[in-house]
Amino acid sequence: MRIEENKPLVALTTLGAGGPARWFVEARNEEDINEAAAWVREKGVALFVLGGGSNLLVADAGFDGMVLHIGLKGIRVRESASPSDERIYEVAAGEDWDPFVQRTVDDDCAGLECLAGIPGTVGGTPVQNVGAYGQEVSSTINRVRAFDLENHVFVEFSADECEFAYRRSRFNTADGGRYVVARVDYRLKMHGAATLKYADLQKAFGPDAEPTLQDAAEAVRRIRQSKGMLLVEGDPDCHSAGSFFKNPIVSAERVAAVKRATGSEPPRFPAGPGHEGCVKLPAAWLIEKAGFMKGYALGRAGISTKHTLALVNRGGATAAEILLLADDIREAVSQRFGIQLQMEPVLLGFKNF
Repeated sequence: MRIEENKPLVALTTLGAGGPARWFVEARNEEDINEAAAWVREKGVALFVLGGGSNLLVADAGFDGMVLHIGLKGIRVRESASPSDERIYEVAAGEDWDPFVQRTVDDDCAGLECLAGIPGTVGGTPVQNVGAYGQEVSSTINRVRAFDLENHVFVEFSADECEFAYRRSRFNTADGGRYVVARVDYRLKMHGAATLKYADLQKAFGPDAEPTLQDAAEAVRRIRQSKGMLLVEGDPDCHSAGSFFKNPIVSAERVAAVKRATGSEPPRFPAGPGHEGCVKLPAAWLIEKAGFMKGYALGRAGISTKHTLALVNRGGATAAEILLLADDIREAVSQRFGIQLQMEPVLLGFKNF
């Protein structure tokens, strides 16, 4: 294990803002994770686990602790004993997500095709129950292997034990900061049909189409690129953390209030299990109705020219500038609709969060 000091983190995040880590370790195997955990325990300093940096905003002062960058690599594939039409992918947490998704598509295994084009690494997917375009990883995750920072041992969780919900799991709620994900196992359906639940995908293919998994993945990437949600070299809209706000889950009464405030019927989606009587409203629609349009700028921070939900670094923006824009948006939505938008990115090194 090699420890670096005052390591800049700007190049390790897609937002490209913020200060350095006081200490930094690149974990290339499970023993590196064990040793880093022992070091921070002995020194009494904070530990932060960094994957692809695609969902992170680092404070300008940096982080006065150790950043453990997960670089574990490797994919093992095995056939499921039961049912026999499924395949298990055991994937190290440091593997890049989109190439892994493409691997499953090339293998004609269904379950992740609508999650193509998402930046980041495998290890982050169970933490936030990553989802997009009608799929969530919770529907395919079979097992998660992680290091327990409290008991100093590696443990494994079944999908049920991960306690998945919309953008949530035990790893970012009750047990937030306790576990370091080392490997994720996915159970995928061999020769399965592509998922076409999302309106944009249905529109792309038409009602009677039967697209292949490759067709679906390519369509998702095209849609994501049109919204500035695909990392493309030279595209200034790519300097973002993806969706900066979660789509809020609200009651029918709140929907009626939004309709009265705007004079139009708000778009909505099912809220999912555990939210009976509620619906999910698109945060992007609420933001636009609150007066913030694509391309809006506040100094060096701004809103993507392609999608209202993405806040971007227009060049040299500080973390404070990005957070100021986020606060302005949240306040406007709250004042107009009585809805409190929740930020999606993890905030690292901020004193008041």
